[in-house]
Amino acid sequence: MIRHILLLTALLAGPALGAGPLAPPGAPASAFPKPDRPVAEIVAPQWSSEAERDKAGEFDAVARGMGIGPGETVADIGAGSGYYVTRLSPRVGPGGKVLAEDVTPAYLASLERRVKGLDNVTVVRGEAHDPRLPPASVDAAILVHMYHEIAQPFGLLHNLAPAMRPGGRVGIVDADDIPSRHGTPPALLRCELAAAGYRETGFHPLKGGAYLAVFAAPAPEDRPRPEAIRPCRDTATAR
Repeated sequence: MIRHILLLTALLAGPALGAGPLAPPGAPASAFPKPDRPVAEIVAPQWSSEAERDKAGEFDAVARGMGIGPGETVADIGAGSGYYVTRLSPRVGPGGKVLAEDVTPAYLASLERRVKGLDNVTVVRGEAHDPRLPPASVDAAILVHMYHEIAQPFGLLHNLAPAMRPGGRVGIVDADDIPSRHGTPPALLRCELAAAGYRETGFHPLKGGAYLAVFAAPAPEDRPRPEAIRPCRDTATAR
């Protein structure tokens, strides 16, 4: 037990070499129903150039909407190219931590190169349905322009909830469009998050037809059982 705690402390203290999970696996993907919507293909580690995103004020708008501040631990789920990671690092400061989680080996390798020298960043290898983050370790989690690519959203949300500290926030940034066009209609997003036991606490329109939706995660003991979750109908795609 002591050895496990020391290893976890070391992993959280700085960038990981050969990124790995930070926690044992949660519930398997097979325990959850499939979503009633298309799942978009992962096509790139970022959806737009960093210069364009900075010009639009994307990061600042999301960080303000999430209330992210110094000393917090923030998990970037599906960190991709590291756009948010490199901007979160100075925002949370030396007393905070950034967990850059992804599932794609090439993205993880690129992330490790990019965050070299950022002592408050740890690169984490998760699974498509499970971020593999330690219990009660995260103040805020962000999922940026990737929710529509999650093949098993109920599993990911279920397994993410125990990693959130009391009062933690989960923010989802996506385009207000159908999944096949790399977006998630807000009504469908709200339904799927509610099905997993999450409660919406804020909604912020962003430039370019995107939005930030903020949710409170359920306490682990309050999560719906996987077999009790019912998929939400994707009426937007049908139209």
